[in-house]
Amino acid sequence: MKKTKPLYHGHRYPAVVISCAVRWYFRFQLSLRDIEELLFERGVVVSYETVRRWCNKFGAGFASHVKAARRKPGTTWHRDEMFVTLRGEPYLLWRAADQHGAELDVLLQKRCDKAAAKRFFGRVLASCGEAPRKIVTDQLRSYPAAKAEIPELSGVSHVFVKAAARVNNRAENSHQPTRERERRMRGLRGRKHTQAFLSSFGPIRQHFALKRHLLRGSLYHKELGERFAMWRRFPGLAQNPSAV
Repeated sequence: MKKTKPLYHGHRYPAVVISCAVRWYFRFQLSLRDIEELLFERGVVVSYETVRRWCNKFGAGFASHVKAARRKPGTTWHRDEMFVTLRGEPYLLWRAADQHGAELDVLLQKRCDKAAAKRFFGRVLASCGEAPRKIVTDQLRSYPAAKAEIPELSGVSHVFVKAAARVNNRAENSHQPTRERERRMRGLRGRKHTQAFLSSFGPIRQHFALKRHLLRGSLYHKELGERFAMWRRFPGLAQNPSAV
């Protein structure tokens, strides 16, 4: 029987250091050099390029574990698009969130036609596993055209809102962390890198970003402690590559 190598095989530092660096990068508005300094303060000497490689290698895996551990998505999907500029070229970032504000998925595309909307609908369906009860979108015509061609969504209620009225706040508010991070990073880079970063950024950030204003202090600390305990239980985080 072929023996599978540990997740952190070949890495100098233990899993707890790597997971901490990855969590900091996706949770807070920190640069790679900021994390390098924070680790150095704690006696861990690594370059910011090493932190970048850790985030690129392990970010998607951590995000998938977070998605699997979170509660079942809500029955109402809010969808919206935002423009981003990558190396001087405009792109559309499609985002879906449920009625609780939890991000369901993101997809970076060049167009906003029916094919692009259909591709995004299929991606969110695959991520959530089942169709919603209601879909809330702006008045982009690509949405109803694409929805009509997807059997799982053909009978789902579709509510249109005017973007100028700021009614679709769930989807619009979910863009704010991306805008803030975009400014902190002084702009996003290539399409492939941006898609990979945002796919991990949303789930990991929301895993720890509880709605503090809705919780009592004791309940907030209890829930946050459970989130940290869950993070430490993700596969591979207890492995020590130095012992391999």
